[in-house]
Amino acid sequence: MTDITARMDAVPGVDPYAPLLDVRDLQVEFRTRDGVARAVNGVNLRLHPGETLAVLGESGCGKSVTAQAIMGILDTPPAHVTGGQVLYRGVDLLRLPESDRRKVRANRIAMIFQDALSALNPVYTVGFQLAELFRVHRGTSRGEAKRRAVDLLDQVRIPDARRRVGDYPHQFSGGMRQRVMIAMALALDPEVLIADEPTTALDVTVQAQIMSLLAELQRQRNMGLMLITHDMGVVADVADRIAIMYAGKVVEEAPVYDIYARPAHAYTKALLESIPRLDHKGRALNVISGLPPALTDIPRGCAFHPRCAYAREICRLEPPPAYQIAPQRIASCHFVREVLGV
Repeated sequence: MTDITARMDAVPGVDPYAPLLDVRDLQVEFRTRDGVARAVNGVNLRLHPGETLAVLGESGCGKSVTAQAIMGILDTPPAHVTGGQVLYRGVDLLRLPESDRRKVRANRIAMIFQDALSALNPVYTVGFQLAELFRVHRGTSRGEAKRRAVDLLDQVRIPDARRRVGDYPHQFSGGMRQRVMIAMALALDPEVLIADEPTTALDVTVQAQIMSLLAELQRQRNMGLMLITHDMGVVADVADRIAIMYAGKVVEEAPVYDIYARPAHAYTKALLESIPRLDHKGRALNVISGLPPALTDIPRGCAFHPRCAYAREICRLEPPPAYQIAPQRIASCHFVREVLGV
């Protein structure tokens, strides 16, 4: 029995032929003094081995909350998962006892957090934090755990890894800290890697290096990668499919080429039109008018209608269904044909 199969057997009911990750109608709300914030409102996502799914949208649309619900790391209260399923290899993680959930977390599904400096413990060396994963989850000796920590730093291209394993997080640059976070996420050979804004606060050159590194490591390990971002430029070269989120819902999902070539939802089209272009030099930048809705007061009908150039009366009254445009493409918009220009 392979090591991966053995670890899959540790979680009851795992089907090695099922999708890596299958999120169905996920719903999460935050119960606050100001009311109930419906952060995730029926999200559906699916991820397969070796595939990169980019989840895109403005800040506050529910991307990170979706990731945290998948990982099982939401603070309850105030967060509450009120519906849906999160299936890993056919097993609903939301119904697992916490002891079994821990066998999946980090071992099978790992996450890179967007603020590496906050995610790393400032009072321990990066080597200690990496080695601890092997000692706790694999029961390895201190010497073997340190050796593996050095190997991981080598894999993510930290120069002079054998020496730097004894350094503290503040002694690394922002890009190097993010590489350490990637090493920690990959330490236990997960099948699914969730990267939440992995290039936040990094300059353009370092962003490209980090994305290239993630893509290379994914190919080597045949992982499923869920990339969460608000930057459409970051995912153009690395994603296989893109899911666009707005007000806690996936409003469009399609292969990456289709999204960029012919968006089918008014929000997706507006996002693309707001990207600066070299051939528009001297022109005013396009912007999306207004602001995303407060999650405690999401508009009736289509949540995007107050900001939408295509909005009609039906958009104010009725939530649009998810139209199946093509075998791998859906869009929740009453005026899909108009947006597509057909």
